Amino acid sequence: MDFYQRALELREETVANRRYLHQNAEVGLDLPKTREFVGGKLQEYGLQPQTCGEGITASLGTNGKVLMLRADMDALPLTEESGEPFACTTGAAHACGHDMHASMLLTAARMLKEHENELQGTVKFMFQPAEETFQGSKNMIQSGILRNPDVDAALAFHVAPGKIPVGLCMYNDKGTMMYSVDGFRIDVAGKGSHGAYPQNSIDPINIAVHIYLALEAIIAREVDPAKAAVMTVGSLHAGSAANIIPDAATLEGTIRTNDKATREHVVSRMKEAASGVAATYGGTARVTMTSEVPPLVCDHALTNEMLDYMRELDIPGFTPVPGICASASEDFALIAQEVPTTFMYLSAGYLDERGAYPAHSPKVQFNEDVLSIGPACLAQCATEWLKNNGRKSND
Repeated sequence: MDFYQRALELREETVANRRYLHQNAEVGLDLPKTREFVGGKLQEYGLQPQTCGEGITASLGTNGKVLMLRADMDALPLTEESGEPFACTTGAAHACGHDMHASMLLTAARMLKEHENELQGTVKFMFQPAEETFQGSKNMIQSGILRNPDVDAALAFHVAPGKIPVGLCMYNDKGTMMYSVDGFRIDVAGKGSHGAYPQNSIDPINIAVHIYLALEAIIAREVDPAKAAVMTVGSLHAGSAANIIPDAATLEGTIRTNDKATREHVVSRMKEAASGVAATYGGTARVTMTSEVPPLVCDHALTNEMLDYMRELDIPGFTPVPGICASASEDFALIAQEVPTTFMYLSAGYLDERGAYPAHSPKVQFNEDVLSIGPACLAQCATEWLKNNGRKSND
């Protein structure tokens, strides 16, 4: 079966699906319109979708091993400025391309259903919410996405905008593909007073500033320079009047690393520093972790096997690009902790002015030419992987 040619035939429908999802962008775990649309399309294509946590799943094929294909579906809470005629106007925007991912997986599901009797195993589909908030994979894992049938391996694609041509496939088969993410909130408790009488206070702003400086020192003086680690405090809030020392202050931030041991050290020391600095100045600090996702490390053998299958397709300009490592994060890493997994970027950029903006920019645009490449690669990888790996040892 030439899945690329079939994906070209289905391009108009894939584009229409993408544009519906784009115009009706939703944020977080609760995606009612998105879930309804995806579930309805799966039914239309002959599958039997089911809810799994706040996401959608479906399976096809019979017996044998199980390959899971995943797409995220959530958008970002920002106002779109792309200028596209199908731009979302609700204050949410698919500025990371998850609408592309979901529409590509829908088309892959349709093509695989058309050839279900040829599958030598089972394909499971994972349509996930809340990737941007790092909640969706955890939500679906806890709801059983890796069970019934049990998943043996998993594959996901992410589109990449920018000034790059369509046809690139970016991967990492030797190390970390995406950094870990540990989001944190530090609530500092002090004692308020009139600004003219600071001696009567335990100033939480002073404590928060010293905590900030202590966190900077952890990165500068405790992390091996050969390892990558980023700690960013992006929010610091305290008080509401210039002449009042408040009772409390709050810092919120994120830690990103490419190494398990470095991650454990930095997170542990962040907690110790917050508590210790607060105690030094007479206050207290409570640390809450808002996300905990490990680095995404792809399985070497699975990655190269999937690339070989993709090379069999006659995709113009298809070019594998190795050694990609991004300091952004991806909660598909939680799936990779459980089963052999690979994750790749498919270029969706433009070489003209439309490629001027990166993902997460309100002005970003994605090249819809990738909407034929993605489904073809997903269907090809599923079919060929099951052909070569599909039988269980006791079959």
